[in-house]
Amino acid sequence: MKIWVLILLVAVASAKVFDRCELARTLKAAGMSGFKNVSLADWVCTAYAESRYNTQATNKNTDGSTDYGIFQINNRWWCSNGQYPSYNSCRISCSQLLTDDISTAIQCAKIIVSQQGISAWVGWRNTCENKDVSQYIAGCGV
Repeated sequence: MKIWVLILLVAVASAKVFDRCELARTLKAAGMSGFKNVSLADWVCTAYAESRYNTQATNKNTDGSTDYGIFQINNRWWCSNGQYPSYNSCRISCSQLLTDDISTAIQCAKIIVSQQGISAWVGWRNTCENKDVSQYIAGCGV
């Protein structure tokens, strides 16, 4: 029993950092390419700008809120961490955004982009907007 607890703790403690092409393939398979007219390259660029493809990235903001996961989804508006007041528009726990399985993060990102567009992400505005982002999927076969 103790060994299983240890294995579980190690698995939870280790973050998955996606390879650029692995992320591109995962996002494409999830229907993100062209979703709400956002290119696959823009999604991969956004994930790079926000988290460097790290599923367990977090960032504490000056207003006290926190951004979570590969897309740095904020707990003021989109998820609940049980501590900070949240609209929780994605109806999820923020901890669900910190797993190696990014399907929940993708579903929440779809809600965000449907309501606010890709410009909801500061990382996209600062790194990807009006730039040639084709390099983010170059050589990935997607």
